[in-house]
Amino acid sequence: MLVKDWMSEEVIVLDENASIMKASQIMKEHNIRRIPVVKNGRLVGIISDRDIKEATPSKATSLDVHELYYLLAEVRVKDIMTPDPIYVKPTDTVEFAAVLMLENRISGLPVVDEEQRVIGIITQTDIFKLFVNITGIYQGPIQIGLEIDPATTLDEVISKITKYGVKIVSILTYPEEISPDRRQVFIRFTDLAEDQLQSLLSELEASYRVRYWARDDVSKVKPKDISATRKAILEESVAEA
Repeated sequence: MLVKDWMSEEVIVLDENASIMKASQIMKEHNIRRIPVVKNGRLVGIISDRDIKEATPSKATSLDVHELYYLLAEVRVKDIMTPDPIYVKPTDTVEFAAVLMLENRISGLPVVDEEQRVIGIITQTDIFKLFVNITGIYQGPIQIGLEIDPATTLDEVISKITKYGVKIVSILTYPEEISPDRRQVFIRFTDLAEDQLQSLLSELEASYRVRYWARDDVSKVKPKDISATRKAILEESVAEA
């Protein structure tokens, strides 16, 4: 999963000599929180809404409106931006980008090419879209969480589930932190009648530790909240198929 496949390509950039008033107006107009800053087309910094707030006089200032506007128009982006920002390349993995955001407590990263020109931006929202996509929640409402030992293969677990006629839409797995030789496995699949589901659970519990099972009903989410995201994810799934 590469950054280039999940980043937003329609990225807005600002020249380092732009005023913070212009930066503020663009953020409000486009409902964004950060803008990459460039010099001669190359990334040199990033400015956030927090930077602008910290640079803007408080309401208790003695400046009148005209003086305030003059100040905001005169202060350059380069004076308050974060220089040499963290960035990623389009060929970096999304997981790597997520680690950079998590460890540095930032919510977005500019994406640059080999010449340090900004070609996109990847944000927490893009990471969420990827997470939802790989879990397959729109295609399969049921998820079962298991803990398996080294002697157990995924093929063995999968065969126990698919014999019930369901389609598996995602399998997520990672080593147990306390006992690295054991694995946590999360399998999501298409819907199943309640009696069959209980039969499947009983069979799995006889062989493995079943941590939980869940049936997610995304239809309970308001259509206006999920329609656009669901449409985008389904279109991406079809394109990849």
